[in-house]
Amino acid sequence: MASDQDMLWRRCAHLGRVLLPVVDEEAWRQARRHERLEAWGIDTAEGERLIEVFAALAAHAVAVDTSVSAAELDLLPLSAVADAATGKCDFELLAGLPNTFADGRDELAVKVFRLYAYRGGQYSRRLFQLGTELRGALSVLAERSRMPSPGCGHVFFWAAAAGLPGDHGGSTS
Repeated sequence: MASDQDMLWRRCAHLGRVLLPVVDEEAWRQARRHERLEAWGIDTAEGERLIEVFAALAAHAVAVDTSVSAAELDLLPLSAVADAATGKCDFELLAGLPNTFADGRDELAVKVFRLYAYRGGQYSRRLFQLGTELRGALSVLAERSRMPSPGCGHVFFWAAAAGLPGDHGGSTS
């Protein structure tokens, strides 16, 4: 049975995986993101995977800081995740992660993020750019919502409505 810490990470990782597809409901958003990544010298696939893990790390950091459990993650405001993406130091986002990851893709992406955070220079600049991109994606979803302060649960709902793979009880879909 997975620990509470593992379950929380899995929910956060799922948020990261569905975020960009939900934002890309308007197809032109993906094209613009790809243009920005290219202009920054970031490979599109790598950049999008880093944005996914950045979203997971930001949500996880806020959840840990505020003692939100995996079951309560749905209530975590998107604005808090956006604030963490651009307001926390890169290494702060790495605190409190599980020691092992059930999904090897997550483990690899976290290792790449960690490498970027500790190498500094152009890598820190890239994380800053990706954090800004993440904040923009979360802002798009908040503006699109009919709710005054949408939470992570709204992203999961929109993802399900769009037919994206679900996260039933913290599985690694």
